Amino acid sequence: MLNLAVMLEQSTRRDPGKVAVIFDDHRLRYAELNGAANKVAGALAAMGVGRGDKVALMLPNTPHFPIGYFGILKAGAAVVPLNVLFKQNEVQYHLEDSDAKALIVWEGFLGEALAGFHKAQTCHNLIVVQAPGSSAALPEGATGFNQIMAASPPTFDSVQTGPGDTAVILYTSGTTGRPKGAELSHFNMFFNAMVGAEKLLGVTSDDIFLATLPLFHSFGQTAVMNVATYLGATITMLPRFEPVKAAEIIQRDKVTLFAGVPTMYFYLLNHPEAARFDMSSLRRCVSGGSSMPVEVMHAFNQKYDVQIMEGYGLSETSPIASFNHLDRPTKPGSIGTPIWGVEMRVVDPEGRPAPTGELGEIVIRGHNVMKGYYKRPEATAEAIRGGWFHTGDLAKQDEDGFFFIVDRVKDMIIRGGFNVYPREIEEVLYAHPAVAEAAVIGLPDPALGEEVKAVVAFKPGQSASEQELMDYCKERLAAFKYPRSVEIRESLPKTATGKILKRELK
Repeated sequence: MLNLAVMLEQSTRRDPGKVAVIFDDHRLRYAELNGAANKVAGALAAMGVGRGDKVALMLPNTPHFPIGYFGILKAGAAVVPLNVLFKQNEVQYHLEDSDAKALIVWEGFLGEALAGFHKAQTCHNLIVVQAPGSSAALPEGATGFNQIMAASPPTFDSVQTGPGDTAVILYTSGTTGRPKGAELSHFNMFFNAMVGAEKLLGVTSDDIFLATLPLFHSFGQTAVMNVATYLGATITMLPRFEPVKAAEIIQRDKVTLFAGVPTMYFYLLNHPEAARFDMSSLRRCVSGGSSMPVEVMHAFNQKYDVQIMEGYGLSETSPIASFNHLDRPTKPGSIGTPIWGVEMRVVDPEGRPAPTGELGEIVIRGHNVMKGYYKRPEATAEAIRGGWFHTGDLAKQDEDGFFFIVDRVKDMIIRGGFNVYPREIEEVLYAHPAVAEAAVIGLPDPALGEEVKAVVAFKPGQSASEQELMDYCKERLAAFKYPRSVEIRESLPKTATGKILKRELK
């Protein structure tokens, strides 16, 4: 038997008085966090939620997220984290697709969430989390989170789920189509957190993690919340990333581990106000979610005297699949080597291992690979073939076994019969002194099939002309690669985790 909530229970037994969560001036100790999660579990059980059921969670990075998350697990149900920016139709889709029996939502998102909840056919229980002192009336039939905290007992005998039972359903971002729910077992999630804590990050219970990556996303959920909970470490929470506020919290709470996506590192590096704060407490920095431009990595490492460790993973792999390990040399621009117990290969279109240095698709197998896509056997069979999960990411492997992401299979541009990899062009654009963000896409072209276009945003106070940027790329790239058009924007569309949405740009 295995329930992911055992991480919280064990850390509570070991040191109940240890601070588990910091949120502004508030402190929540492990015993308090565990007791609050027990109250949620008891309330869900009273609603008829039990082993095998699904409960959706639409909460920001506040202490309510781990309370709700572990409460759902203790009740034996699976957590379905929802993006807090979802509109009503998206809420409805995810509630119905996951067969969620209950929704726990923050009052600030209630407008869209309530409309989606009422449209959903499967979901009949609504729990609303209100800020302290809130006087807003609850929707008819809803249960107040504060009521649960006041009325439910702080003890609950956690449901003994099996290792193969579903613990979390993480929906793919939908950047390439309708979101699919990756079913991750208690074993998947527990083992990924344990390997992260014991073998990858070099952290202990004395570390302080900054949680500003959305916890509804796999990266923040595993690498920050679950790793910290497994260790019995402290998490300090920031609901929405702002470089100045993040730097202030790092200084205030003496944060030792920061995990973020490349855009977060870029803004911490370049925002003039962020430089006022002392961030010398940082000793571990982790980047994931999308490829880190090498120029940004070098500059951040040099400015803050801390090495950014880049890793790689997907929702379908719990998410960590590879990492630049602390006990061996690292290579800038590389996603490292597979984590303990996981295998990765680069394969050709026929599924055969590609020679060293040759381009192919990354495939993965190991303890981290999902059970499958919820209610989608055809999509599961397409993604997991011969025991290997096919990622859709193009990469090369060097003679030392390090993997280097080149691009997404679906992002590759075929221009006049030549393969063009957007990331290669984006790396060139990121090296331009004026460029803050860059994305390269392929647009239909009657003569060439596709033509290369770049979309960029500038650093504050910087500028360049479209022609200047095209010439800059032309000097550094083969003739078939450089962009023939450039569009300048204030900013680029992104997911909640900072990943640029190329589908929207197209």
